Amino acid sequence: MDQAMKKPTHLWVVGILALIWNGIGCYDYVMTRLRNEDYFRSMGTDPQAMLAWVDGFPIYAQLGWGLGVWMGLVGSVLLLMSHRWAVPALGLSLLGAVVGLGYQIFMAPPAPAPMNEGFGALMPWVIIAIAALLYYYANRQRANGVLR
Repeated sequence: MDQAMKKPTHLWVVGILALIWNGIGCYDYVMTRLRNEDYFRSMGTDPQAMLAWVDGFPIYAQLGWGLGVWMGLVGSVLLLMSHRWAVPALGLSLLGAVVGLGYQIFMAPPAPAPMNEGFGALMPWVIIAIAALLYYYANRQRANGVLR
């Protein structure tokens, strides 16, 4: 029997959703790093205010953000491959999210509107929660022998 056929359906579902989710995070990271003003306008945010806010982040928060999004993407691919290295990759993603978003939540000045109101204000918490759930899920799958 083929290895792919032995994978539980939930691994495919979680893996594909994780890949999409983390792909969006990587897209946001790239658009911000490229300083794409149209991207910020599409979110209803003043591009210059948003870029100035992000540029004010200390290096550790910027590195945490990059670590979080890129290791999330790598971890999602490894999860779909049923590879045990998905666990440390998603663990690094969680660490990056906590460092980068922890700064944003607790230490950064308020984000430009509308990023600091309504769901925009909750989004950092949602991202950390999803990163934690993906790490937990990968650990459970490794313990169950699904990730090798």
